[in-house]
Amino acid sequence: MNPESEISDDNQLTIEQALINLQCEDLGLRIYAAWWLGRFRVNVPKAIDLLILALADEADRTEAGGYPLRRNAARALGKLGDRRAVPALIESLECEDFYVREAAAQSLEMLGDRSCLSKLVELIKNPNLQTSTDSEPEHPYDAFLEALGTLGAVEAIPDILPFLEHPTPKVQYAAARAMYQLSAADEANQYGDRLVAALSNKDLQLRRTVLSDLGAIGYLGAAEAISNTMAENSLKLISLKGLLEKQIPLAIPPELTDGAIRVMALMDDLL
Repeated sequence: MNPESEISDDNQLTIEQALINLQCEDLGLRIYAAWWLGRFRVNVPKAIDLLILALADEADRTEAGGYPLRRNAARALGKLGDRRAVPALIESLECEDFYVREAAAQSLEMLGDRSCLSKLVELIKNPNLQTSTDSEPEHPYDAFLEALGTLGAVEAIPDILPFLEHPTPKVQYAAARAMYQLSAADEANQYGDRLVAALSNKDLQLRRTVLSDLGAIGYLGAAEAISNTMAENSLKLISLKGLLEKQIPLAIPPELTDGAIRVMALMDDLL
């Protein structure tokens, strides 16, 4: 069977039809096609090419100035894992749409290509980007910082440190997450402990954010605190899974590390 004709979901949309829809005049169909290609990990060359083109789309724009098609295209390109998208995603870091910039940073993080580091550092260094007229920052610093941490941008540490005192909590948490990833082992725990302390935040959404951050860095010292956090068990299990995944490579099969056993016991208690 031709992979571009394979039926892949309950709506009977095929890869071939999704690619056609991404090029049609119906903006609703184009937005859905971009989402669908990412959701079902349709990594075929034509999909990558069309999604890259969609990052420059001008037709689909909201009254507020946002670009829904670009957002879905940026998110999809990260999931599809083709580094041909990196230059276009780097350009999208300067899109006027907050959510396009956020999605581009997240996808660059997923793609693991360090060629975006200089642009990310430039964005967090620009003092004009650190002001906000709302309760939310004008720019997705949390996404920028998380990408820098995941990509191992040790050279960015001096520029990341000030964000530990950023007025927006989730940006502070992203900075702590990045600093944990970028610091030497004897210094990293202080940043993990900052995140553990944030699990007591009164805001449930912020506690959810911290659970995600702790899972991403796999900080073993957070295990019990994660288990005891006032949040959904499903999110705590996802966070603990992140810790467990960091422990597995440290074991000598068939044995497990003490840390892995400890985390698995906590996960069992939550099931």
